[in-house]
Amino acid sequence: MNITITKNNVLLHTLLLDATVLGLVCLIPAVSHVFAVPFYRFNPMFLCLLVGLFFSRDWRNALLLAVLLPLFSMLVTGMPTPTKAMCMAPELLTFVAVYQLLAKRMPVFFSVVVAALVGKVVFYLLKALLIAPEQLLGTSLWLQLAVVVAYAALFALGTRLMEKRER
Repeated sequence: MNITITKNNVLLHTLLLDATVLGLVCLIPAVSHVFAVPFYRFNPMFLCLLVGLFFSRDWRNALLLAVLLPLFSMLVTGMPTPTKAMCMAPELLTFVAVYQLLAKRMPVFFSVVVAALVGKVVFYLLKALLIAPEQLLGTSLWLQLAVVVAYAALFALGTRLMEKRER
């Protein structure tokens, strides 16, 4: 069987993926309220961005998602606050840019971890400038590091499995 992939198919796939990821990010605050679990501590925007990057394999689309995820969630759900959204978008953009640079030079796991940590530095610098410095840390740094490492491990494992499948 011969399957032809056209630009229209790729565009449709990307649009459906982006709509799904944007929908997921908007469900997180509702699920968090229903189950009384502070999911924001597990960096759901970053997870949604990784899902979008994993399935699209397009860093340009990931840059778009990096801007849209906090903005769309803020407009639809009221979470995050506008000030935090202004900190999150540059964090996610930084992650995508640094990941794109590092992915060619080092293993996927380390690329994700380093890029996420650089993004976190950008987030906290902006948060210190835009929000009162005494409110700088809302989530334990250890928990944030554990979440980044866990997501990086899942992303790297998924990437490895996908590469094996494509061979």
